[in-house]
Amino acid sequence: MIYHILINMEQKYIKLSTYAKINCITYRTAYEHWSLGKLNGKKTHTGSILIENEVSSSEEQLVATYARVSSSENKSNLESQSERLRNYSNAKGYKIHKEVKEIGSGLNDERKKLYNLLDDDKIKIIVVEHKDRFSRFGLNYINLLLEKQGRKLEIINEVNDSKEDLMQDFVSIITSFCARLYGKRRTKRKTEKIIGELNK
Repeated sequence: MIYHILINMEQKYIKLSTYAKINCITYRTAYEHWSLGKLNGKKTHTGSILIENEVSSSEEQLVATYARVSSSENKSNLESQSERLRNYSNAKGYKIHKEVKEIGSGLNDERKKLYNLLDDDKIKIIVVEHKDRFSRFGLNYINLLLEKQGRKLEIINEVNDSKEDLMQDFVSIITSFCARLYGKRRTKRKTEKIIGELNK
């Protein structure tokens, strides 16, 4: 659910509860981020936690949204995913510079559109719906490199991605290994056999 919250753009700090709603996370998760030092802010003498207003601080920063699905069969999902990213960004007061939509496996590290997005250092914030939409593996390394560049990856929902998308990536792994073991001619038959056994 996207929360549309009206806040003062010039306001330097917002309550932790407001921050949680804007970022579509629970208060408990926001508090954990605060405890781990992931959020900039302060604690008042009454015990209230105030977080720096990212809306005002990132107003001039270029923002891009990145949506991905594993196959062309999910093209309608790609559009709805991109729309959710747009709504989220608008709710946070971000000015979207690019809306990137890509079809490809989350295991593929040669996605051209993602590569171009990462290569564009003018983009300071990349917004994705789930971490798996961005990458299945190596996300911590990517985050570290982006932080070194003064950039960040903003994930709307920390919950695991859809089972269907994960299954398609799993099939890609099986297909790749079958091609190495049995050659291209027998790959399809072997893959279908393995998937059939797993579904029993």
